[in-house]
Amino acid sequence: MSIDDSTQVPESALSLLTAADLQDSLLVASNDLDRLQRLLSDATETLMAHFYGASAQLQPLLRNAARHPEFPGDELHTAMTHLGGAVTALQFEDMATQLINHTLRRLRSCADRLAREVMGDDEDGQAVVEQPPLCPNPVTQDEVDAGSIELF
Repeated sequence: MSIDDSTQVPESALSLLTAADLQDSLLVASNDLDRLQRLLSDATETLMAHFYGASAQLQPLLRNAARHPEFPGDELHTAMTHLGGAVTALQFEDMATQLINHTLRRLRSCADRLAREVMGDDEDGQAVVEQPPLCPNPVTQDEVDAGSIELF
């Protein structure tokens, strides 16, 4: 095989270069998923802080509305219902985290296995390969709605 007209690359070197490129791509994808996980965690923490802040503001208003029947509390109850919906949406973070971690483990296992098979062991001994996840999918839901959630 040739890369261009003037350079000949042996077939074994080409497969080694291809394997190295593939391993790099797998590791880049793993790093991207790590960053996505950190972004998701940060956004969830912010959302939770705002949720608890809004809930803390609404609770005294609901108690006051209950003591004063002339005060229409329908809007407050509607706001609390919306906050309850936000809790359901927060289940998304748990499912997404499980999927990201599952995919990270699978990508890293592939990258390690590729490195060991193509590049062999190093001077320190046999390369360690993390086992891929045993289950094909850690989360069975594909949407978030009210109700229970299967965590494992």
